[in-house]
Amino acid sequence: MSEKASLLSSGAAIARRNKRYVFWFFVLNFIFASLGASAFRIHAAHLLDRSLNADGLLHGFDWAVLGELLFRPEFGPAQGATVPGMILAVLFFVLTLIFLPGVFLGYASNYRISREDFFRACGRNLWRFVRVAILFAIVAGIVGGILGGIQSALAHAADESSYEKLPFYVQLLGLIVIFLALTAIRIWFDVAEADVVIADQNAVRKSVGKARRQIRGHRLRLLGAYVAISLVALLVLAIGIVVWNAVVPSASLFSAFLIGQLILLLLLAIRFWQRAVAVSFYLARVAEAPVETLPAPIIFPEPPAPVAPPVGVAPQGEGI
Repeated sequence: MSEKASLLSSGAAIARRNKRYVFWFFVLNFIFASLGASAFRIHAAHLLDRSLNADGLLHGFDWAVLGELLFRPEFGPAQGATVPGMILAVLFFVLTLIFLPGVFLGYASNYRISREDFFRACGRNLWRFVRVAILFAIVAGIVGGILGGIQSALAHAADESSYEKLPFYVQLLGLIVIFLALTAIRIWFDVAEADVVIADQNAVRKSVGKARRQIRGHRLRLLGAYVAISLVALLVLAIGIVVWNAVVPSASLFSAFLIGQLILLLLLAIRFWQRAVAVSFYLARVAEAPVETLPAPIIFPEPPAPVAPPVGVAPQGEGI
């Protein structure tokens, strides 16, 4: 428990010292989300600007009004309003992949790194992080697919049971197992990303293998820290929804916007807390690693220098 608390506290200290990264990622996310939402707003404005149905979305949220809007022929295909948001979401993921190396470098430094060092780390490790992301997608996809297939088979078998609640419990247990397995894989690759940046490792497969060796014997400790942070995120989300429903008036768009953005900011900070835990663990393992020393070289004695014979005396074996 103390080791888990140490990881949580050290990771929180790193994230708090570098909270500017959370702010800038939040600003980037806000800009892209605003652009994506504006596409739907412009698309719907032609129908709602002169319609009394707009009151159902302006003063609260009415599913019936939204459904009627989406299925009206004048609205056109839904892809016209949703595709820009999806494209911007993918772009945000790409920019996150670009800027994460600088974040890892800032987390591993005891001082505030300069902008030049930040962007240098981003450019130097971009292709490395792309390869790490590809490896993560392959491993997580295989493990998630296998566990998902097992869950579906067990749920199908549970449907034939006379106990009505058994399928629900099987589905719930399967989701928990899949969540823990994918979280363990994410821990593995978070530590690998830390090694890529901090050790300046060009061979990504070596960082992945090194991270697997480093977390060996510490999986439960790291998994407990990540799960504890995830529970904090779930608690923040639940409290935010309760506050939204209990405090925010249905007609107050600004209050709803403020609460929603605050929830997103806290969830983003919690995700960066997990990355800080991975960096803290990596630095601790590097500090604990024994320093390799080379064996002392074997020094052979030099042969004695030949002594010159006295003048007038011939060397042995030679005549005068």
